[in-house]
Amino acid sequence: MLISGRELVNFMSPTILAFCLTCLLIELTPGPNMTYLALVSMQKGRRAGFAAAIGVAIGLAGAGLAAGLGLSEVISASPLLYQALRWAGVAYFFYLAWESWHTDTKFDTTDIGAEQRFFLRGLFANLLSPKSFVFFAIVLPPFVNSATPPERQVLILSTVYILIASTIHVIIISLAGTLRPIIANRGLMATTGKGFAFALAGVGCWIAWSTG
Repeated sequence: MLISGRELVNFMSPTILAFCLTCLLIELTPGPNMTYLALVSMQKGRRAGFAAAIGVAIGLAGAGLAAGLGLSEVISASPLLYQALRWAGVAYFFYLAWESWHTDTKFDTTDIGAEQRFFLRGLFANLLSPKSFVFFAIVLPPFVNSATPPERQVLILSTVYILIASTIHVIIISLAGTLRPIIANRGLMATTGKGFAFALAGVGCWIAWSTG
């Protein structure tokens, strides 16, 4: 499964440049991941946001691996599997909204399990999203050529996409995290927590509408 230097050179140009531009344009378009990470960072802080972002990245890696194994095509071609993932993802965001409504807005730095929870939320939010799998099934194939074995190209393209997405996520988290002290200083954390719950429910509705 190792890729040779000649194969890599043949594949890298211009395919990889076109793919990077495509990924950048897709990631700069507001979506569930960007919205969720921004909301987490504003309400809970950057640490929670970064923990969730790591989960998102690993969830995307799982979808990329599924693409390499051909599972993404199976999901996109099976209405039953697609709908099961779709509604599981919607239900998960509604659960997060319910949980946010009933818990306080503080991120307890002494709670070693807090970061793990946000990591798992980011992970499951992507593993339960059909959009993650369909992305790799639809967007990757046009960039796969005959210069390199397809499974290797899928691995490279998936890695590139995750790196680009993660870079943008880090920027979003950093920017959103700067708003948290402002919100806290104005005594708006409780109100923001309720708004956060509504926003999470909105993300769930967004997923239901955009994947229908």
